[in-house]
Amino acid sequence: MSNQYSIRELSQEFDVTTRTLRFYEEKGLLSPTRSGQNRTYSAADRARLILILRGKTLGLSLEQSTDLIAMYDPASNNKRQLETLIQKIQSRRHQLEVQKHELERMIVDLETWEERTNAAMENKQKSKKVN
Repeated sequence: MSNQYSIRELSQEFDVTTRTLRFYEEKGLLSPTRSGQNRTYSAADRARLILILRGKTLGLSLEQSTDLIAMYDPASNNKRQLETLIQKIQSRRHQLEVQKHELERMIVDLETWEERTNAAMENKQKSKKVN
């Protein structure tokens, strides 16, 4: 695998638009070299893109992913970065569990109201037949 990537190569490999890559560049997350209109991304840019997209999959904001990327410090074995990521994952999981319980409660409420509404409709139809 090459250590240099065009915008088209990264776009296709990660199924993102070139506009997305330019947006990440504007935010300072990717730093391609330029030759005229052509952008050339490094292996480090590719690695940062992987982390950004992974963060997105986990439900992290771009700012949170940026903070995690900025913590990269190979001299420290990235312990702080990994601990922060674990905390963010746990927080996100808790948030999703709360949402899951709220959704389950809403589904039960909807089922109850659907049953009541169907029963009311049946009673209306029965009373029409009697009259």
